[in-house]
Amino acid sequence: MNKLLLSTLLLLLSISMNAQSKKTKDKNAIRKMCGCYEVTFNFTETFNYSKDENYKPSKTKVDKGLEWATLVEDGNNKISIQHLLQVGNPAEPMIIKHWRQDWEYQNKDFYTYNGDNNWTFEQKSKKDVKGQWTQKVYQVDDSPRYEGSGTWVHVDGKSYWENETTAPLPRREYTKRSDYNITLRGNRHEITSYGWVHDQNNSKIIREAGKEDFVLAKEKGYNTYVKVADNRCKAAADWWTTNTNKWQLVRNKWNEVYGRNKDLSLETKVDNKPLYKFLFSDKITEEKEMNAIIESFVK
Repeated sequence: MNKLLLSTLLLLLSISMNAQSKKTKDKNAIRKMCGCYEVTFNFTETFNYSKDENYKPSKTKVDKGLEWATLVEDGNNKISIQHLLQVGNPAEPMIIKHWRQDWEYQNKDFYTYNGDNNWTFEQKSKKDVKGQWTQKVYQVDDSPRYEGSGTWVHVDGKSYWENETTAPLPRREYTKRSDYNITLRGNRHEITSYGWVHDQNNSKIIREAGKEDFVLAKEKGYNTYVKVADNRCKAAADWWTTNTNKWQLVRNKWNEVYGRNKDLSLETKVDNKPLYKFLFSDKITEEKEMNAIIESFVK
């Protein structure tokens, strides 16, 4: 009986140690997405299924930039990374607050995009997310964009994470296209010898109440992040040091909104201005004022 008990305890200890080792590998892979990167964004439409003979596919888009990705939070079950674009004259660059990604371990609370600036709140079970990491992606003003859960895989010298989830139209599309209202994103993040890659297989979806989703077109995205010396992004790092307190207050307010755990609908504009134009203003610095502005966009 004692031998059986001892064997059981050793087995449980081994399982626990293996799980912790796997989680450590996951966190190390996520942290490797931080640093200074030369980024190339590549998108091209591959197939279309439109019934309109005059349908015109989106033009192939290739952009390059210098991006600083810095840790905002590094906890046991959450890692938050803020991205900043450094553009213009290298001697006097301009800094643009870009997207943010939060990685949460075994997260159960999800906001799923459902079109027209609406997100549906859903709570999943422990079983559904066991061992998984949720990547939560936010807009430049820290409002929601998309999120999805998946398992980091470490095999044959590779570390990667995959997920498929609905999202709003990307900026390169929503200013030009109105013939679809949801992007179904097939995301793959893989750590590489040169940095990391964001590989995407996306579908452009038309979603209408009472009808089945219609796939208008397919899109391939392939974004490479090639690591360079951190001092090339010094201006972005300095900008974040100066502005980090302001954006912490913005995140605090959004966390309160997300913590209501109910469906979320946002205004596209208030007083004919999108949210980021309010928050990007250097004149907006007081917590009370920022909270009121964000709340004015929550329907």
